[in-house]
Amino acid sequence: MNITSFIYSAKVMHHRLAPKKHSFWYNVYMFYIDLDELETLDKKLRWFSYNKFNLFSFRDKDHIELERKTGSGKTKTLTSQISKPTIQNSIKQQITTYLKSHNVEIGNGKIKLLTNLSVLGYNFNPVSFYFCFDENNFPLCAVVEISNTYHEMKMFFFGKDELDGNTFRQRTQKHFYVSPFIDLDSFFDFNLVIPTEKLEIKIDDYDKDGERFFISTLKGEQKALSNANMLRYFFAIPMIPLRVMGLIHWQAFKLWLKKINYHPKAANQHLQKDVYKPYKNN
Repeated sequence: MNITSFIYSAKVMHHRLAPKKHSFWYNVYMFYIDLDELETLDKKLRWFSYNKFNLFSFRDKDHIELERKTGSGKTKTLTSQISKPTIQNSIKQQITTYLKSHNVEIGNGKIKLLTNLSVLGYNFNPVSFYFCFDENNFPLCAVVEISNTYHEMKMFFFGKDELDGNTFRQRTQKHFYVSPFIDLDSFFDFNLVIPTEKLEIKIDDYDKDGERFFISTLKGEQKALSNANMLRYFFAIPMIPLRVMGLIHWQAFKLWLKKINYHPKAANQHLQKDVYKPYKNN
């Protein structure tokens, strides 16, 4: 079986235009995983495991957990019911169920996920991207899974109406606490090119008056997912999820020094809508 999962060696750039300019960029790498290959990757790759500890691990719990009501009326997540993943609570089943709520049947198609993996048991994903294909490898839809530093998540769906050539495009109101320095009712403007040999994703922010005030890009090149490359990138950027978390707080400190308007997490709860894994102390 030929592996169709890859690594992307990439660069992230953020550029704030207003109310004060602030820019930075840094090197990253991300994994582009065919969700049908998780068990195969676990068996073939020395440094990769599925729901087990390793240098790199793909863990279902790091992604969307759909909720259901129990008989008592309390809300529990499907993945909280049992510790060992099954077809009912795997990430493939979770995202398939989510797609059905948007009238998309994946059938025998593929779901590929661009994401960070857990490194030595720690993970944080500011954003992950699901690209969904039919059985003939034609794109059906995409889903963006955005997480904040409280490990809350919000999903953004892109159907065929948002597909222009090889790019999913959409501008939508955020209604999610991502940064304390950005209003919750601003707008995301997504441009998601379906990954091939090149990776090219752009997410801008617009205010309520339609003015762009923030630019972010993710650009990279496809590399083989192999034992050698996993070791190479691990030593090039050790503990990358922890580094990403640290850089987020470092850049936030710089914005605070610039006296940019700060929004506490507890403020404007009515503007935080459709949030998965809500922070228990909200």
